[in-house]
Formats: sequence, structure tokens, C-alpha cells
Amino acid sequence: MNSDYFSFGDVDEEKQMTTVQIVENEIEKLSSAELSEFRLWFADYDSDAWDLQIESDAASGKLDVFAEEAIAEYKSGKVREI
Repeated sequence: MNSDYFSFGDVDEEKQMTTVQIVENEIEKLSSAELSEFRLWFADYDSDAWDLQIESDAASGKLDVFAEEAIAEYKSGKVREI
């Protein structure tokens, strides 16, 4: 069985719910106050995940081509003040 699914007994595979579907269903049950709290938590969580991804990409060199391109454009005068 795929680990992305929860099984509920002997239910057909097409009736099994993915983790995302379960989370979506649970979010829909939240009160307005709980939803507001969740939004704040998720915004922080998502921001932290984004920061980690950028740090990882920078450390691995994935962003080097963009930095090199920006530096080359700056040196060639293809920039303007904003």
C-alpha cells in the first residue's frame, strides 16, 4: 500500500484518502478562530520552509547562475536604479 494513503479497513483503493485530502477535510471543520490561528501558523511554517529551500539551493550552487547573470548585467551597465 502506498504510504501517501490512509486505509480504512477493507475499503477499495479509490475510496482511500490521501494525507492532503484528510488535512483539507479537517481544515474545513475549523471554526473561524481556529482557521485564523492555523493561517498564522501555516504562514510561519511555509516561510521557514521557503527559507530553508533557498539556503539549501544557495549552498548547493543552484542559484550561482542567477547571481553571475546579475553581476554581469551590473558590470555591463544594463541596470537601472529603482
